[in-house]
Amino acid sequence: MERELWPPLYHVLCDVAKDFTQKYVSYHPWVLVAVLCWAALHDRPLSWACNPRHWSTTRLRPARIPSASTLSRRLDGLAVGAFLRLVEQRLRPQGDRRLLALLDGKPLPVSGVSKDREARWGRGAGGQAKGYKRHTLWASGRPLPEAWELTPLNEAESVVARRLLRQAPGAGYVLADGNSDRGPVFDEAAAQGPQLVAPLPANAGPGHRPQSAARRRCRDLLQGEFGRALYALRGRIERTYGNAVSFAGGLGPLPAWVRGRDRVRTWVWAKLLINAVRIQRKQQLTSPLQNVGQQRDCPVAGAPGLCQASRSLTTWPDTSVSRRSRPPWK
Repeated sequence: MERELWPPLYHVLCDVAKDFTQKYVSYHPWVLVAVLCWAALHDRPLSWACNPRHWSTTRLRPARIPSASTLSRRLDGLAVGAFLRLVEQRLRPQGDRRLLALLDGKPLPVSGVSKDREARWGRGAGGQAKGYKRHTLWASGRPLPEAWELTPLNEAESVVARRLLRQAPGAGYVLADGNSDRGPVFDEAAAQGPQLVAPLPANAGPGHRPQSAARRRCRDLLQGEFGRALYALRGRIERTYGNAVSFAGGLGPLPAWVRGRDRVRTWVWAKLLINAVRIQRKQQLTSPLQNVGQQRDCPVAGAPGLCQASRSLTTWPDTSVSRRSRPPWK
């Protein structure tokens, strides 16, 4: 799997790095992110990826590999976060999103006896758990969520949903579960443009307290055939989450070496990028990748000699991959 996903991901990192540098550092952010993605793709600790011997299966690698202490010190910094955000924008197709978006959260539990001071007890899958939760606002058909956030498991989804809706304004419909059935969430969605659709109790609407107009419209939608058919599409978010973990290198359970909110967020970020490359490769969404990797020398401003890519670096062995089955970025 790494032979299929690593070349396009590596070329995206090199392409974004041409316009992104950091002063007064020995290793530019793209090098740190490349080592992070290499470790996440193989489900190994960062210290494993810092060993040059573990890069023997590829020639697409930085010329100098940073130490584990350098990664631990700088991965949570502002420069690396800004670079990861640019990689997100490059992988996400340009243009307006579709009229359907899905809002949900996925628990990321850790052991109940874990000493992680930032993990919290909350409601997980089927009961109480300790850990974190990944909240996403995922537009239908997009390889990356429009907005996402990592929180402790005890933070309410309705609170995080309001923050996510502010980050991705637009028209259409947002499908959510009953955790988002709150008046302020409906009002926030209406203020940003889309109509929130969530399951409501049978007696929703009547009462003496003020009712959200967007919530009442959701009630009217669900009473009609169109609204019921629309909400039946919410099952796509479960398939999206399931597909994100059902391949080698996907976002499975948090490994034992990923603890602390900052480290978990960075790990999840790398997994989202890997999953985006997998989706684009599967669906042939080559628009963000069509200009990536055309120059095999990967010139990075301010970092000459850090990339060892050449014409031979992206050639796959003919014994295992035929010319007809080679992906479009070759």
